[in-house]
Amino acid sequence: MTAQTDTQGSITAVYQVSGMSCGHCEGSVSGEISGIPGVSSVQAMAATGEVTVVSVAPLDEAAVRAAVDEAGFELVTKA
Repeated sequence: MTAQTDTQGSITAVYQVSGMSCGHCEGSVSGEISGIPGVSSVQAMAATGEVTVVSVAPLDEAAVRAAVDEAGFELVTKA
């Protein structure tokens, strides 16, 4: 995961997810991660497997892993 604090006090983290191959996959992963409290935006890219998450505080990796699992994919590593 790459994390940085944005000027507005938000945190940006990038995760690597395996198995995404299309826009529907991106939507499934984004939708599940968006349900984690504190998440303000999610951008999933099937082509690279990267999921960029902006939140108000650092996220618990277990919560992100559970959300990705619920969407039917695997959190491989923190990018």
